[in-house]
Amino acid sequence: MAYKKVEEYDQKKTDGLKKSYREIIGFLGEDPAREGLEKTPERIAKAMQFITQGYNIDAKAILNSAKFHEEMSQMIIVKDIELYSMCEHHMLPFYGKAHVAYIPNGWITGLSKIARVVDIYSRRLQVQERLTTQILNAITESLNPLGAAVVIEASHLCMMMRGVQKQNSVTTTSAFSGEFEKNETRSEFLKLISSNLH
Repeated sequence: MAYKKVEEYDQKKTDGLKKSYREIIGFLGEDPAREGLEKTPERIAKAMQFITQGYNIDAKAILNSAKFHEEMSQMIIVKDIELYSMCEHHMLPFYGKAHVAYIPNGWITGLSKIARVVDIYSRRLQVQERLTTQILNAITESLNPLGAAVVIEASHLCMMMRGVQKQNSVTTTSAFSGEFEKNETRSEFLKLISSNLH
């Protein structure tokens, strides 16, 4: 995933976000003109553009950019893919790892492209449930595999810092299609990643 450099940030977006964050800092009871906070609105404006840059990238195009014809039908798993996202309900981060698998049906893709797809959908305002399904759908629609599977485990700061304040809770979501809807195939996948699951 090609991450933006500072000089590539959209100036109009940066200016608009800076103005809004300056007001937010003031509403929180702080002085946005104070030395330590003077440049904070611009920093947040750029950080938020970086964190949400997945809106500007087509996940299916990424998969199709490294699509190769290959006659094989064994399970391919890419596990422990780090992910960082923003909960759309409280605008607080959630982070964890994704395990992604598919069974080819004549086509494979570059292994790094699977990790990029996770990044693309993570770098948006999200809920973990939708993120899981979006990754599965992108792989299914681009590669037309015999089946695909996605498991995500994540810790949510909206649960850790506020609300119920459960610092050790981990949320696990899963989505399966095709062959992975069969108990035997799904069990094989879950066994192969089980050493990573909490």
